[in-house]
Amino acid sequence: MSSTELPSVPPANVLPEATAVRVAEGERLRSVRLPGITLTVRSRRPAREGLPPALYVHGLGGSSQNWSALMPLLDDVLDNEAVDLPGFGDSPPPDDGDYSITGHARAVIRHLDASGRGPVHLVGNSLGGAVATRVAAVRPDLVRTLTLISPALPEIRVQRSAVPTGLLALPGVAALFTRVSRDWTAEQRVRGVMALCYGDPARVSEEGLRHAVEEMERRQRLPYFWDAMARSARGIVNAYTVGGQHGLWRQAERVLAPTLLVYGGRDKLVGYRMAQRAARAFRDARLLTLPDAGHVAMMEYPQTVATALRELLADTAGSTAADDRHTDENTGG
Repeated sequence: MSSTELPSVPPANVLPEATAVRVAEGERLRSVRLPGITLTVRSRRPAREGLPPALYVHGLGGSSQNWSALMPLLDDVLDNEAVDLPGFGDSPPPDDGDYSITGHARAVIRHLDASGRGPVHLVGNSLGGAVATRVAAVRPDLVRTLTLISPALPEIRVQRSAVPTGLLALPGVAALFTRVSRDWTAEQRVRGVMALCYGDPARVSEEGLRHAVEEMERRQRLPYFWDAMARSARGIVNAYTVGGQHGLWRQAERVLAPTLLVYGGRDKLVGYRMAQRAARAFRDARLLTLPDAGHVAMMEYPQTVATALRELLADTAGSTAADDRHTDENTGG
């Protein structure tokens, strides 16, 4: 897929340099410099050495912080890392300005190749779900299992509430939106996002809201914030129109890794009806449906998602161990 080309979008406000990214207890941040990109990686110390690695990929407008509720629940079974995609979280924009699904997937692949952590248990939400699907399809050697939470896979009938996000991809719309909304406070923006992404926004704690507002204030100081949003939204729209072997549904059919699919019944961005289609598309899939969840089940119901992931790990432990032995034999390890 070709890179997305949109005019540069000005920041929402001209503000001082951004403040530091929040790091939760037990988390560490590091910067990884790779050809054409610099990625910020959020990690936790595993309960013991030798645990299988996991990599988490956030959605549109998100960051590695989206996984801070889920990762601690899996410290005893996984060596957890979450990545900030280029232009999001604390990662700067990519040198080539490519925010397409392929561009983001390429960034994940570069990180896994450079770190030598693969194959990993790959987990993606929304945009990150589409990115993870592409990674698993084109580089099966890097993926042990695949977990997709409300993945942004193409829909024929798009959710009506998702239309504004799609409109953000149109040339000029992001710039217009920043002008129209320049007087909105960070809290107003955050509450709007939560109303769209959560099945029940009341589940967000006061502390969680405060942290989200602080992060929004930080992002609004970044000169590339809206540009990254608009170009990545355009990348999703472009991916919806691609057919043939590069289409996301065709690539889903090529995924070899055991796959856990998580869908929320109150998701306003990804249709709940897509759950069954996804379960048919992925050849080795299991489906978890959460009637009261919205678009970010790992933040709304982290314990439930963690339990499902544990079951996936337990059920596939034998096959992944055999794959590891096969790899060691082939590499002389």
